[in-house]
Amino acid sequence: MKKIKLLSVIIAIVLVISSLFVVLAACDNGPADISEIIEDGQKMTTAELIAKAKEEKGEFNAYGNTSRIAAAMTGFLAKYGEELGLDSSTAHASKQSDSQIYTLLTNEYISSNNSKAASMVMIQDGAQLVLYREQSKILQNYVPSTMKDKVDENDLVPLVHQYINKLFMWNKTGKGADLVVNNVWQVVDDDFMQGRTIYFKSPVNEQVNMNFLIMLTKDEWANKLAAAYKALYNKDIVLDSDCPNAGYQWVKAFVKKASFAINSDTTICEDLNKSDNAGNLGLFVLSKTRDLTTNNLQVAAWKEVENQLVSVNPFAGFMYPMYCQLASNGPRPYTAMLFINYLMEEDGFEPWAEWGAYSTNPDIAIQQGDRELSFWRNTLVIEDASYISNKKASVSDFVSGVIASK
Repeated sequence: MKKIKLLSVIIAIVLVISSLFVVLAACDNGPADISEIIEDGQKMTTAELIAKAKEEKGEFNAYGNTSRIAAAMTGFLAKYGEELGLDSSTAHASKQSDSQIYTLLTNEYISSNNSKAASMVMIQDGAQLVLYREQSKILQNYVPSTMKDKVDENDLVPLVHQYINKLFMWNKTGKGADLVVNNVWQVVDDDFMQGRTIYFKSPVNEQVNMNFLIMLTKDEWANKLAAAYKALYNKDIVLDSDCPNAGYQWVKAFVKKASFAINSDTTICEDLNKSDNAGNLGLFVLSKTRDLTTNNLQVAAWKEVENQLVSVNPFAGFMYPMYCQLASNGPRPYTAMLFINYLMEEDGFEPWAEWGAYSTNPDIAIQQGDRELSFWRNTLVIEDASYISNKKASVSDFVSGVIASK
C-alpha cells in the first residue's frame, strides 16, 4: 500500500511537471530567443561585455541554491557596479532551493514584465536541469570565451561552475583512532561496524543523497561494487530477489544501516566531531568541516596507514556539480554573462574557496590540505544527470520502500 501511494505521488509530480512544460511550449507571448545574444556574448572580451551590459535596463537579479551567491554578487558590484550603474539597490542575489528557483523562473518566463526577473541562476539538481533544458527554453547555456579551452569539455554544456563532494568521514578519537575503511561493504557489515552509527541525511529530504544512491544502480558502479564485495569476502555476491544488481544490494544495506536522525549536513558534521561520537561515521559534505575549531574527523579518502594512502574500494563518496545558467527572460543577459565570467575567475570563486569546493577552472588552486579535482574524479561517484533523470522514479521508489521497512 505504501508503494502504491508513493507511486501515485511520483505520477502526480510528473504530471504537474509535464503540464508545466506544455504551458511553456504553448505560450505565444514568451520571451524573445536570446540564443543569438549568447552566441555573440561567447565571442566577446570582458571589455565588450561591459560595453553591452551598460546599455541594459532593469534590475540585475540572480538566484542560487547556495547562500554564497550573495557574497559573490557583493564582490561583483565592488568590481563592476559603478561602471555598470548598478548597486545593492538594483542588483541582488538570493538563495533559493532548486524547486523554488524553477517556480520563480517559470512565472517570470511567462510574465510580460521582466524588469525584475532573474537574469542568471546557479542550480544543483542536474536531473531536473536535464528535463528543463530538453523540454523548455527557460534556461540557456553560456560559456565564457576565456573558459572554453580551459574547462573540461564534459563540463561545458551545461556549464559547471564547481564540484562539491560528500565523503565518508569518522570521528578518529577513542575507538576511531585505529579505524580504517578501505571497502564500502565494511560500512554495512555488522561485524566491522561493531555498534557504530553511520549518519546520512535522509534521501527523501535531500535530493543529492538520493542522486548518489541512484547512481550506484548504474551498471558501471554495480559491477565495481560486485568486484569490491568479492575482494573483501573472497566470494561472489548473492543478490536479494528485489535487487537487480550489486548496486541495489549495497543501497538496500546502506539505507537500512544509516541513521537519518539528523537532517542537516552541518549538524551531522558538528555532532560527529564531538568526543562522545568517537568511532562513529558519516557521509556528508566535506566543506562543512570549515567551521570546526578542532577537527576530530578523519576523511576516509586520505587515510594513511604506515605512510601509504588507503584507497576506498570502489568509492569514497559522491561528487556533484553546481551549474551556471542564463535565465531566458531576464532583462540583463550581457550583465549575466559578465557575472558568470566573474564567477569562473579566482576573485569570483572566493566565496567558495575552501575544502570541498572545486572550480572547473584549472587555474584556481585548491585549498591547502585538500586534493585536486582530478583526484576526486578517480575516487568518487560522479553525478550523471541523464542517468539519474531516467531512473529517478524507479530507484526513488525502491529506496523509499527500504526506508519504510526499517
